[in-house]
Amino acid sequence: MKIAKSLLVGGMVIALLAGCGNNANNDNTGNTNTGNTNTGNTGTTNNGNTNAGNNGNGNADAMTTPSIVNQPDAFVNAVSEQGTWIIATLNDLAIEQEVTVAGTFHDKGAADGDIYRKIALYAQDADHNITDSYTLSVPKLTVKSENLLIQGGTVKGDVYVEAAGFHLDATATIDGNLYFSSDDVKNSAKIDGKVTGANEVKQ
Repeated sequence: MKIAKSLLVGGMVIALLAGCGNNANNDNTGNTNTGNTNTGNTGTTNNGNTNAGNNGNGNADAMTTPSIVNQPDAFVNAVSEQGTWIIATLNDLAIEQEVTVAGTFHDKGAADGDIYRKIALYAQDADHNITDSYTLSVPKLTVKSENLLIQGGTVKGDVYVEAAGFHLDATATIDGNLYFSSDDVKNSAKIDGKVTGANEVKQ
């Protein structure tokens, strides 16, 4: 049973990575397995111990492996400076404390790739069609990673953007306020999704 599950999840990782990239039109990649604590242990993504970005040995491999998270603490770790370039959720998450997305990451974890990071709040099928969307509830999400894409699902809470290149995909919603630290940061952003509250500069 464990072998079968490992093969299934491993196949999902390969398929999802094949569809990943910094092109939002190619971005139905929400379940790219981001941040399992043991990057080779993709068969245990539903075990509640997905500690994204910490593969136990502290090397750079943790940053190149996509992270699938299903627990609040795993999400917080995955979006930190020690996390991964792409963070995908498996379910709704409710986080009580403020969360910061920090660090510089590159597309697919490649050192020579474009600066890019993604939070995927959805599940997808083999053809990269979104099959389910999830809600991330957080009092405040501060974005300090450049070129962050939020795709699919809903961020329920206020989002504060301090880094250039923020992108809210058409499939995503911010159920709260969206604030930018400056006009330059706001002008660099691409807001295709829905924002229910304010969408403005707030210093």
